[in-house]
Amino acid sequence: VLCSLSLALFLLLATSNAQGTGKVCLCSASPHGGLLVNCTSLSLMELPRLPSHTTELYAHNNRLTSVAPGLFDRLVGLRKVSLSENPFHCDCRIQYLRNWLLKNKGIVQKEPVCASPSSLAHTLITDLSDDFFSSCALAKCTDGMYNIVMAVMLCGLIALLLWSLRLARKSTITLCIDKRHSGFEADSLRSLKPKHRRRLHTGTWDSSSDMGSGMFFEDQERPLLNMELLPQVLDVLHKKHNIKIKAT
Repeated sequence: VLCSLSLALFLLLATSNAQGTGKVCLCSASPHGGLLVNCTSLSLMELPRLPSHTTELYAHNNRLTSVAPGLFDRLVGLRKVSLSENPFHCDCRIQYLRNWLLKNKGIVQKEPVCASPSSLAHTLITDLSDDFFSSCALAKCTDGMYNIVMAVMLCGLIALLLWSLRLARKSTITLCIDKRHSGFEADSLRSLKPKHRRRLHTGTWDSSSDMGSGMFFEDQERPLLNMELLPQVLDVLHKKHNIKIKAT
């Protein structure tokens, strides 16, 4: 029953990795107990997630260039593994497989080799030295530090914006008006919009004019600022908008 359930789940996962070949990994009971998974010659570009009780894995003659970090860590019962005849690319991404192979040489059939780059072609993956991966650790450290710095800067910017918004909401604007200006009429207070202009009307006939025609005069507009309503305006500005206006 356990093997049947594992087979159904594994076939579902493996189908998505078969790259349109119409083939899937085969699961069967191992003669030595556990689960035998056969993924040979399926043109897989990556291995699917394997059942935890897998004891034998055959994945040679595919298109694997690396193995996902941690893929084999759950498979504590593995007794046979075949990964040869795959075009492994030996860069920082192969470090996990190299370390795993060094620890599990006894169960690996025909050790896999590097296919690229050309300078490492046909080199056993286990022959790659620790110095080869020294730059990988530096790159990870640099990327991690960059991410930390960017996260701190972003948090600081958000905090600054929130503080500015809070300060703006609590701030009070005070406008001082001198007494000598308390009754002023400014042109800027007159609306220039047509709907606020008074209609033109025909003026009196000017017989002394050389134009020989009626002249039109525009009534002078009233100032929009009514000083009698000023106290109410100030009160509204203070209560609703927190704006205080002082007369000096």
